[in-house]
Formats: sequence, C-alpha cells, structure tokens
Amino acid sequence: MQHIDIHKLADNARFNRFHAGVLAWCAIIIICDGYDLAVAGIALPSIMKSMGVTAQNAGFMVSSALFGMMFGAIFLGTVADRIGRPRAIAICLALFSVFTAAAGLTTDPYVFSAMRFLAGLGIGGVMPNVVAQMTEYSPRKIRSTMVTLMFSGYAVGGMLAALLGKGMIEAYGWQSVFLAAGVPVVLIPFILKTLPESMPFLIRQARIGELQSILTRMEPRYVAGATDRYAVPVHDRADGAPIGKLFQDGRGFSTVMFWIAFFMCLFMVYALSSWLAKLMAGAGYSLGSALTFVLVLNFGAVIGAVGGGWLADRFHIKYVLVGMYALAAVSITLLGYKVPTEALYVLVGLAGASTIGTQIVTYAYAGQFYPAAVRSTGIGWASGVGRSGAILAPIVIGTLVGMQLPLEQNFVAIAIPAVIATIAVSLIRHGRSASAALHAAPATA
Repeated sequence: MQHIDIHKLADNARFNRFHAGVLAWCAIIIICDGYDLAVAGIALPSIMKSMGVTAQNAGFMVSSALFGMMFGAIFLGTVADRIGRPRAIAICLALFSVFTAAAGLTTDPYVFSAMRFLAGLGIGGVMPNVVAQMTEYSPRKIRSTMVTLMFSGYAVGGMLAALLGKGMIEAYGWQSVFLAAGVPVVLIPFILKTLPESMPFLIRQARIGELQSILTRMEPRYVAGATDRYAVPVHDRADGAPIGKLFQDGRGFSTVMFWIAFFMCLFMVYALSSWLAKLMAGAGYSLGSALTFVLVLNFGAVIGAVGGGWLADRFHIKYVLVGMYALAAVSITLLGYKVPTEALYVLVGLAGASTIGTQIVTYAYAGQFYPAAVRSTGIGWASGVGRSGAILAPIVIGTLVGMQLPLEQNFVAIAIPAVIATIAVSLIRHGRSASAALHAAPATA
C-alpha cells in the first residue's frame, strides 16, 4: 500500500499533454472573459448614440458590470470550493456569455445595465476559479509562468475586442459584438467533460477512481494501486467555514494585505483605462486612436504578466511583485511630464505591464498563498474587495480631472496606490503561505 501526497506529485510532475490541455482550456476561457469585459468600452460611443444616453448614464451602464464582477468574484469563488471547480467555471461561462449576448438585444439603457450586471457575475466569478485550477495543476518549477501565461488571455481578449469591434460595428451595428460574445456557451459540455476536478475535492467526495485517472495523466510515472491511500496536507482540509479559514493559521494579516494590494492595483488599472486618453489629449499629445492605446496598454500587460511570471519562478514571487508595483509608481508618475511621443508610448507600455500585468502576477501569488481547499475562496474574496477599487477609480480620477489640476498631479494621484500596494505586498507573511507549509503533516483518504 502506497501513501501518495497528491500535491507533491503535482509539484514534481513533468510538463506534458495533460498540463498543456489544462492551460489551453483555462486560457480560452480567460480570452472569452477578457473579450466580454472589453466589449462594452469598444462599443460605448455607438451605444450612446443608438440609445441617446448621456455620458453620465453611459458611465453607469459600464460600471454595472464592475458591480457584478465584485459580487461574482466573492460568491462564485466561494461556491467553487463547495460544488467543484468545473461546475463553477461552467456556471460563470454561461452567465457572461448568455447575458452579454442578451445585452445586445436590448434597446433600453436600464435593461442593458441589468444584463451587464448579470454578465459581470460570471466575468468576475471565473477569475478565482481558473487561477486556482492552473495553480493546482502546474508543476511547481513553472507554476507562476503557467498562471500568468494563462491569465494574459485577458489582454488577448481585450485586443481581440479592439481589433474586431470596429469592423463589426461599422458593418453590422454595435449589437453584433455583443451577440458574438454568446458563442462560447457551446464550450460548456466540453469543459465539464474535459477539465479536471480539484484533487482535494475528489478526496473529500471519495471519488478515488476519478482521482487516480487524473494522477496517472498528470504524472505518467505514477502507477495507481487498488490499495493506495491519498494524502492532503492538513492545511488543505476544508474543516469549518472556508471564509473563516482565510484568517486561520496566521493568515489573517496577510489576507488583509492581499485585499489592499488587489484594491490598489485594480484602482490603477481602471483609472488608466478610463482616463489616460482624456488626460493625454488635454495635455496636447497627438497619440492616434483609442484603439492604439488599447493595443499598447494590453501589449504591455502581456509582456508584464509573462515576464513577471518568468521572474517569479526564478526568484521570490513576493519580491518580484514589490519591484513591479514600484515600477508602476515610477512609470505612471512619469506619464505626467512632457516627453517625446515615442517615449510616451514606452511609458504607456510600462504602465500596462506594471498595472494589468502586475495584477495577474498578484493573482498567481494569491493562488500559491492559500491552501487548495480554500484557494478559490481566498482569490475570490481578494478579487471581490479589489473590484471596489475598480468601481471607485473612474469616479475619483474623474473628480480630479474636473478640478483642472496640473497633469503631473493627476498622474501622481494614480501612482499613489502603487506605493501603498508596494508596502502591502512587502508586509505579507510568506512563511504562513501554503507553499511554505508543505512540511505539514498530511491527512489521508
């Protein structure tokens, strides 16, 4: 009879077709999610003209999805630890596909906002689940790289929306880009059949045959035996309320620090995406179309996410993040000063890398920090709290823009959260993380 530590087996597995399949499915889901999130911004001018809404009402219509994302991240991240991860991911995919398509069938701004809120539940809810999935099934040596590579699909989805949106809107109207978002719903049966369930969840459900099938595909060198016993570290057992476990075993202070970091980073991301073009136009720069801005920001995000993940696999992920947040503070501050246009594009790319890219690496760190049994819950709550920063950012920076402050002060206001996030991440107690507690005594099943 063998006693198998499932996490050690996953940590030491060699990358193979199983890992590539998990990565591909999660990346596809994230690309669809990123498209759904970006599509409203791409179509907003046409929506405003079609529905005859004011800029203020249009802002509410966009923010309704952000409110949905906040609740979705918290609720559907927590639910996944109860009902299983593939089911939760399928629910999220159904929500954001069906209700984004439904928004394309509306002619009333209030109905549109309600549809976007419901879609936001899925957009926000899928994030903690795919991060938890990728974290659990990635070999330890390349874990951060795989998570950030998968998550860079958000930027790909955003670029896809930007590239396809203009042509589709001109040819078929703004409704077409929303209806196209409903196509991914056909993936749900394949996700439920193909995406592996969380290993601790299978042990708790006594689904040992399914667990053995996953283990042999994940690590072909392992030969399952009828009498094998499967172990989960004690800190991975889901005893008691999952939310309460975020504050157990000395994780409470670090949980709060993660919440602060998520809040500050998402504040920066949405402050830049909402006001960068307006601020630069007001400063007299001729930077081309908004499409170019979307591409530069998202291209920088891909470089920052993948590069940050690569660094995190070779150095301490906590200190890589501290450096990335510090880079955000510097690059965003420099955007407020007069520089050549070429240098400005470089700074915009760095801002994308150190805000959107850094947010993705922060997700990777949160995924490694929490035990598998509450990983989706931990990431979901951090993401949900962070969404309040995304909601506040356009309002706060918009108020400052209305005060007609000097350009430098506006960008300093956006950069200050980077300083706060740098401090918060530096205070995270890494010794309390799940990745640092692998020596804990296992529980068998």
